[in-house]
Amino acid sequence: MTSGARLGELLVRERLITPLQLQQAVEEQRNTGGRLGYQLTKMGFIEENELTAFLSKQYGVPSIDLNDFDIEPDIIKLIPKEVVLKHQVIPVNRTGSTLIVAMADPSNIFAIDDIKFLTGYNVEVVVASEQAIESAVEKYYTSNVTFDDVMLDFDDDDVDVIDADEDMNELDLEKSAGDAPVIKLVNLILLDAIRKGASDIHVEPFEKQLRVRYRIDGMLYEVMKPPVKLKHAITSRIKIMSQLDIAERRLPQDGRIKLKMGKNKEMDFRVSVLPVIWGEKIVLRLLDKSNLQLDMTKLGFEEKILEVFKKSIHQPYGMILITGPTGSGKTTTLYSVLSELNTTDTNISTAEDPVEYNLYGINQVQMHDDIGLNFSSALRSFLRQDPDIILVGEIRDFETAEIAIKASLTGHLVLSTLHTNDAPSSISRLLNMGIEPFLVSAAVILIGAQRLVRKSCNECREVVEVPRQVLLDLGVHPDEVEEFEIQRGMGCRVCNNTGYKGRIAVYEIMTMTEELREFVLNGASTLELKREAIRQGMKSLRMSALTKLGEGMTSLDEVSRLTAGD
Repeated sequence: MTSGARLGELLVRERLITPLQLQQAVEEQRNTGGRLGYQLTKMGFIEENELTAFLSKQYGVPSIDLNDFDIEPDIIKLIPKEVVLKHQVIPVNRTGSTLIVAMADPSNIFAIDDIKFLTGYNVEVVVASEQAIESAVEKYYTSNVTFDDVMLDFDDDDVDVIDADEDMNELDLEKSAGDAPVIKLVNLILLDAIRKGASDIHVEPFEKQLRVRYRIDGMLYEVMKPPVKLKHAITSRIKIMSQLDIAERRLPQDGRIKLKMGKNKEMDFRVSVLPVIWGEKIVLRLLDKSNLQLDMTKLGFEEKILEVFKKSIHQPYGMILITGPTGSGKTTTLYSVLSELNTTDTNISTAEDPVEYNLYGINQVQMHDDIGLNFSSALRSFLRQDPDIILVGEIRDFETAEIAIKASLTGHLVLSTLHTNDAPSSISRLLNMGIEPFLVSAAVILIGAQRLVRKSCNECREVVEVPRQVLLDLGVHPDEVEEFEIQRGMGCRVCNNTGYKGRIAVYEIMTMTEELREFVLNGASTLELKREAIRQGMKSLRMSALTKLGEGMTSLDEVSRLTAGD
């Protein structure tokens, strides 16, 4: 019996996971590789600290939280990176002739013997989670090369200066893209974006300069300005990595880059190339499946709202809509819903444009408008596939809306998104598309609006004084003003001096009660619907953001920025 299978059985016996969860994790392990413990934590079936504590007890070795340690460079040098990656270990400390090593699998005696032979030290084992070891490897074994260091590698003769109007042949482009300094620079841009937690990379050519920006926690930051003479070389290198046509510079192109990071982590970059007047602008969207949050309890729902939401998604049929602007986390919320509903006795189909993450056990369809495969045609096909749950990426037109509504009324749970400012506005949007009020009131069971607010950095946040009137103007209840404690990140190394680290969603959840259905049938306005929903207990986006503000999770500026006009 393998150590993974034995671990799974032991966790089931201790009732830390269910047999079904073990089965799903084993299937995912077969598809993507990696250790079983890693899959269980990634899929949200067990917390990292729970698994580490269990392994510590099982193997009789101490556990360690690597985030609490600063490992000395001399200790890191004792074990090469190849060995660290091969055995999922990291050296932690040394006392005399004993080397303390953190391991994800303390039963791996071959790894212990390897390290003993390699270092000449006795090895004492402590247990740490696989994710913690991967993060530590990335932190301590990643080169600290800076953009300035890479730019020193370029000589004036390294890359030919080609005017924007000058014709270029494919061989010239391939040659410049293959120059070692160019490869090094592009690799560094990609790795630096991953390290800084960016969601997008923008490479923008202008007449006399080139600009590279990262979007971090929803905000764009300029990171470097390479010499403009490098623009064709950098563009061609990214195109080659994305398997795009480097000779085609007049038409937009879309591609994908896959990077393997360590043993179990893969990073996808969705690449979009757009011709602009001074060259080609490139935007790379970073898709990190390991960071995809599928645990609904960690998305930002308050306890009572989460109960209401969960009750609605477990309805046998009806329509659930998630609304908000682009980049507000709608896809993540819907994926977490699918993860909650994804069981072996449920048939789930999704129509997406594009499919951002592959989810095991779910039939995902990529839209191709150019060949006629759009949301409405995919939806028609789904209904012949004996579905239980259908996800439509976005309701954009009457045809899609009509089929989705009818599907939700004939025994299917339909999930979709709309681009509206708040939950009540979604009703008006459906009516404006041409859907009859009686169909809307009968089909829709819940509408959720959401935004992503930046979280104040835990390492540097401090309490700040805010005038009482400012809080009252924001909508804080007069009885709560005195108890309101506002915190703000001051900026530190951890948050790149921004004061923010990570984002969390704020939600406005409108459940379609009988009273609200009557309002829809009677042609009530959006404002009337909103007032009635709030009277029945709905928290608006502003109210939800103020709750996060009162808990010290975000700042006053973020609340004002994201819920302006609410």
